Amino acid sequence: QVQLVESGGGLVQAGGSLRLSCGASGSTFNINAMGWFRQAPGKEREFVAAIRWPSVTYYPSSVKGRFTISRDNAKNTVRLQMNSLKPEDTAVYYCAALRGAGYNYDYSAPATYDYWGQGTQVTVSS
Repeated sequence: QVQLVESGGGLVQAGGSLRLSCGASGSTFNINAMGWFRQAPGKEREFVAAIRWPSVTYYPSSVKGRFTISRDNAKNTVRLQMNSLKPEDTAVYYCAALRGAGYNYDYSAPATYDYWGQGTQVTVSS
């Protein structure tokens, strides 16, 4: 089992920045990729970023150039740096981990991931 704990959410004004962190513990040795998703009230869970080991990253067009996902191997932590935040970025942000081998995965699909954190709220005011 893998446990994921997110931190770093909060309230920020439009144009500001936040950095989210996701700490992984437990059987982390077979994690192959980690991702960030978000979900706003009444909407489906949306892909935000993913990083495949060792350091291949994926972003949707809605956040590319504003958000950066990175990995700290020593601390079993994945971070999401969010800059130039917009009110439409407001959501609960979830960290996810994929267990397995190989690279033939759809990293943008929630169903791809095996483990999820509890989420952290990000609110961007206009």
